Amino acid sequence: MDDRVDLHIHSDRSSDGDYSPEHIVKLAKRAKFRAISISDHDTVDAYPETLKYGEENGIEIIPSLELTTLFEGREFHLLCPFIDWKSEILANLIREVAERRRVEGRERVEKLQNLGFDISWEEVLQASDPFPPLGVTIAQLILNKAEKNKTPGFSQYLEGENKQFAPYHFYKNYFMEGKPASVSRRNVDLLTAIDKILSVGGVPVVAHPGAYFQNAKKEDLIRLKERGLKGLEVYSSYHDVEQKALYKSIAEELDLVPTAGSDFHGSIKPHIQFGELDEGGYWMVEELKRRRF
Repeated sequence: MDDRVDLHIHSDRSSDGDYSPEHIVKLAKRAKFRAISISDHDTVDAYPETLKYGEENGIEIIPSLELTTLFEGREFHLLCPFIDWKSEILANLIREVAERRRVEGRERVEKLQNLGFDISWEEVLQASDPFPPLGVTIAQLILNKAEKNKTPGFSQYLEGENKQFAPYHFYKNYFMEGKPASVSRRNVDLLTAIDKILSVGGVPVVAHPGAYFQNAKKEDLIRLKERGLKGLEVYSSYHDVEQKALYKSIAEELDLVPTAGSDFHGSIKPHIQFGELDEGGYWMVEELKRRRF
């Protein structure tokens, strides 16, 4: 066991993860991680199960989730390590997020139907059950049907090297702002989310700030730091070398804890292999603990 950590992993308790908490903890033990965090999308359903498996396998488990929020018209993802996953405040926030997701999902499906796509709200709900439907989940459903039915017009998604990134290409082409099936964002406000996460013992960390849909700037992070932001996910599968250097510099300047997270999902992100993240050290966990409350 060394000091490696991965603070951004998704399980099958999330709408787009493949592996059970037990399987993930066993993978972490095999990869010799000292600590991991299952940070599922807008849910803490992986707990307390993950804590039990962590104790059995000698892996420190840091309860967390990845909240989908809105900041100045952009979607920001907020990691919440050390959250009190049993908190009623958190439960209410998650219920609000889920309801907003469902409204967004239904509007996306209606727009796709108007564009001629063979998709129904009922099959979207079935495919995503028990989770609210994410845009990438809807995209995957459409692509699966197109591949099964050999529907013409999908070659750009289903052939060649692009296939493994197909749901994200579809998302960019249809769901991003200005695209044919884009809808108004109904995510919870990021500043409100930071306040609530702090109130229940969490340590707010902006996930993958350089992701194509976020593109967090220094000015954004200064404002968020003033409201209680504690960390910045510097080492991410979304970031290239230049972005890692940029956000490391910003984290140091703003006194934010730089964190590392693979954003491992499984088949929906096949380019991310479990255990490949080598940039996370246990000192990050210690520093996050120090910033609590």
